[in-house]
Amino acid sequence: MATVSVRYIVNDVEEAIRFYRDLLGFSEVMHPNAYFAMLSRGELRLVLSRPGGGAGGGQAMPDGTLPGPGGWNRFQLQVSDVAETARRLAAQGVRMRGELIEGVGVKQVIVEDPSGNPVELDEPTIPAAALDESKEANSTGHSIKGRQVAGAEGFEPSTP
Repeated sequence: MATVSVRYIVNDVEEAIRFYRDLLGFSEVMHPNAYFAMLSRGELRLVLSRPGGGAGGGQAMPDGTLPGPGGWNRFQLQVSDVAETARRLAAQGVRMRGELIEGVGVKQVIVEDPSGNPVELDEPTIPAAALDESKEANSTGHSIKGRQVAGAEGFEPSTP
């Protein structure tokens, strides 16, 4: 079961699926349209979005800027109530990239860390989009799910 979720913006979802599935051993979890797919490999869920794909990770920002490969890559944290979490963070001065939106299988908002790095907060709206339920509450009592990502100290990738 996936416990780490990473989103990559890609130019061609089908091409990316073939690369990750055929060359790196990922399994396809869902692929509802040409703009979105969800893959998994062990503990890693890889979410692929194409720029301009409507609602979700590939949609344009309010100023019309489209996300592109590289600059919009981010990790995701699953929260139990994304609207409340966004309100709480905004009240503490955390910058949001756009508004709360409904994507494929999640409600989501992108926040920035103090250096301007994006972090996506997601609330699942369908079972396939939910991460492992057994590791939910953090030390503050807020329900946030997330795991270390590749390159992070102590990360050990699982094998297919």
